[in-house]
Amino acid sequence: MPLPILLILGALSAFGPLAIDFYLPAFPSIARAFATDVEHVQLSLAAYFIGLALGQLIYGPLADRYGRRWPLLVGVTLFTLASLACAFAPSLDWLIAARFVQALGGCAGIVVTRAVVRDSCDPVQGAKVFSQLMLVMGLAPILAPLAGGLLMNAFGWQAIFVSLTIFSALCGVAVAMRLPETLPADAPKHPLSGTFGRYVALFRDGEFIAFALSGGVAMAGMFAYIAGSPFVFIELYGVPAEHYGWLFGSNAAGFILVSQINARLLRLRGPGFWLRRLVWFYFACGAALLLIALSEPDALWPLLIPLFAGLASLGSILPNATACAMAKQGKQAGLASALMGSMQFCVAAFASAAVGWMHNGTAVPMALAITVCAGLAACLAWYTGQIAITQRSQESASS
Repeated sequence: MPLPILLILGALSAFGPLAIDFYLPAFPSIARAFATDVEHVQLSLAAYFIGLALGQLIYGPLADRYGRRWPLLVGVTLFTLASLACAFAPSLDWLIAARFVQALGGCAGIVVTRAVVRDSCDPVQGAKVFSQLMLVMGLAPILAPLAGGLLMNAFGWQAIFVSLTIFSALCGVAVAMRLPETLPADAPKHPLSGTFGRYVALFRDGEFIAFALSGGVAMAGMFAYIAGSPFVFIELYGVPAEHYGWLFGSNAAGFILVSQINARLLRLRGPGFWLRRLVWFYFACGAALLLIALSEPDALWPLLIPLFAGLASLGSILPNATACAMAKQGKQAGLASALMGSMQFCVAAFASAAVGWMHNGTAVPMALAITVCAGLAACLAWYTGQIAITQRSQESASS
C-alpha cells in the first residue's frame, strides 16, 4: 500500500485515540470548570463510545452503497464541527452531547479505513497493514496526553478541542485530494432498505462474531485503563497532570513495539495462530494487575509492570483479530467493519462506564475491568480455534 495512503488511513484511525487521549489530563480541570467531579466528567468518555458504536452502523451500509470517499468526507466534516462545539461548551451536559456528535463523525474514519484495507489486501497482508496502522495511530496515545497537558496548562482545556478541530479539517482536505475510491466497480450495490436483514445475517456468522468480539473485549480492557488511569495516576498516586502523558505514552510505546513485531511474526504463522496465544498472556497480566491492586501498594510502579505488558500485547491481538474477522467479508466489507466496530465500542462504553460505577478510591475497579475483559477475550479466541478445528474436520470428511 502506498505510503501517502497509509498515512491518511493512519490519521483517520487516530481520530478515536486523539479524541479520547488528548483530553484525559484535563479531566480534573474540566471537573473544576463545571463544578463537578471526575466521575461525572467520565460520562463524556462513555458518551463518545456510545456515539462510536451507533454511528458505525450507519456508515457501513453507506460505504458499501455509495463508495468509501463520500461517507468519509461527511463524517470528517461532522467531527470538525462537533470539536468546535466542545471547545465552547458552556456546561458539562453540552460537552457530553457534543462529544456524542463528535463520535458520530469520527467513526466514519474507523469504518472506512478497515473497508479500504479489505478492498486492497488479502488476510495476511491486511494483518500487516493493520499492524502498520497501529504504528501510525499508536503515536496518538504517546503524543496526545503530553500535548494535551501542555495545551491545558498554557491555554486551558478548551485549546485541546480547538486543536482537534484543526487536525480534522486538515484530514478532510487530505481525503478530498489524495484518497482514491477503493470500492470495486463490480461490487454489489445493496439497497439501504435491506440493511437490517444483512446485519442480522452477519450477526449469525459465529466465526465473524467470535473474532470481532475477541478483539472487541480485549480493546475494552484498554478503554477501561483509559477511563480509570486519570484518577489512578493523577489523584490516587499524585502524578502531575503534565507528567501523566509520559506514563500513558510509555504504555503506548509498548503497544507500538509489539504491533511491529507482530508484522514480522506473520511471516511465520497466520494471524489466528498468534491471536489465540497472545490473548492468554494478556489475561495473565490482567490477573497480576488485579492482585497487586487489591494489595493497595503505596507506590505506583508495581501496577505499571503488568499494565505495560498487558497493553503491549494488544499490539498483536487487535490487528490479528481484525484481519481474521474481515477475511471472508470482501463483498460487504463496509457492513462487516461497521458491525464489528459497533460491537467493540458497545463493550468499550460499558467497560469505561463500569470503572466509574465501581469507583471506590482505589485502583481495583480499573484492574478488575481489565482482567474481566482479558478473560472474555481469551475464551472467545479459544472458541475461534474450535471453529477452525471443526471446519478442517468437515473438509477432510468431504474430501
